[in-house]
Amino acid sequence: MPQTTRQGVNASNVLSVIMGGGQGTRLFPLTKERAKPAVPLAGKYRLVDIPISNCINSGLRRIYLLTQFNSASLHRHISQSYKFDQFSGGFVEILAAEQTYADTSWYQGTADAVRKNEIHFRNHDWDHLLILSGDQLYRMDFRQILHQHGETGADITIASIPMPRAEVPSLGILQIDAERKITRFVEKPTDKAVQDSLKLDPSWYERLGIQGKGELFLASMGIYVFKREIIFRLLENSLADFGKHIIPEAIPENKVYSFVFEGYWEDIGTIRAFFEANLEIASELPRFNFFDMSAPIFSRPRFLPGSKINGAQIDHAVISDGCIINRASITQSIVGLRCIVGAGTVLKRTVLLGSDYYESLESIVEHEKAGKPRIGIGTNCRIENTIVDKNARIGNNVVISPAGKPPKLDHANYYIRDGIVIVPKNGVIPHGTVI
Repeated sequence: MPQTTRQGVNASNVLSVIMGGGQGTRLFPLTKERAKPAVPLAGKYRLVDIPISNCINSGLRRIYLLTQFNSASLHRHISQSYKFDQFSGGFVEILAAEQTYADTSWYQGTADAVRKNEIHFRNHDWDHLLILSGDQLYRMDFRQILHQHGETGADITIASIPMPRAEVPSLGILQIDAERKITRFVEKPTDKAVQDSLKLDPSWYERLGIQGKGELFLASMGIYVFKREIIFRLLENSLADFGKHIIPEAIPENKVYSFVFEGYWEDIGTIRAFFEANLEIASELPRFNFFDMSAPIFSRPRFLPGSKINGAQIDHAVISDGCIINRASITQSIVGLRCIVGAGTVLKRTVLLGSDYYESLESIVEHEKAGKPRIGIGTNCRIENTIVDKNARIGNNVVISPAGKPPKLDHANYYIRDGIVIVPKNGVIPHGTVI
């Protein structure tokens, strides 16, 4: 039975669109061979699983994913993960950037991506368009924002989150009136006087459901609800981006409201943000709880054995399916799918993205003859503050740490970004290497 808010915004009348992201340069080298939403998360998921799961848990089952850069692995993950039965009418469908007789250009921004796919959206019967980002970590029941959208009669509703001043220069900041109507939007303000003018009135905190104290600002989460006729009218131009162009121009002429979200939200836009968000998941009481079965996070079903632990010491770590952990010490770390960790190895604040397959004995012997280690982490290694991408080969007696090195470095075998070492996908670190 269709799920409806009290004001009649029916989930079956909502079309969801997830932005597949641009080049993802700030997440390089994790995005060297994959799109941002396809970057692995928490050992066994992908970033794109978060918005898709939020949609499914909210009763929204018509979902489009707009893709463009390095999208092959993302397409494969979607096709292997999300299949609805033919009676539910639900789908998760990919709309890849394409050249047409009318337009040979690629997506120029978020709004341009939606504009170029209007023909597909018009073919469906819907009243409201929900636009989401594909690279954020949060759990939201979208029925709440849809309820407020219907209750206020808004043309556009923007999800926002209270943020301290330190985060303001990297976000779009909203100013609202007492009725939550947005009166002003400033993209990434750096001037202190401008920031001061956008500060949220502390007397409103309780009414808005805000728990924090001190000075706070309302930041856009990049989550938008548009009425059907409004989104099509706003796209009758060549403006490229929602945050930079469409939203600021829409505020004076339309009813644009803010939905204030009070919960955990992380924009996984940089290597540091990705690294810290993963390590947070391994903490005792993580702010994002994958164990919340009232709103589970879905992903590709795999048929892997339970992980085998052979005398290892493990403290505050997530161990994914199909791993073999020998007498190693693992602390504050994520161990991805099919990881093999050798005896005597110490992993501290390390994110292993796992492997796509188990290496055959013939392959191991062949690589050993060539002087290359097997896939996984060898014996007697010391690794800290490091991300090891998929299918990497790290030999025995290897030491990896960013200590004493510049925050950014490009090496033939590894990278350093934001003070974190990254061993790239299919990377090889020979036996005895010290980084």
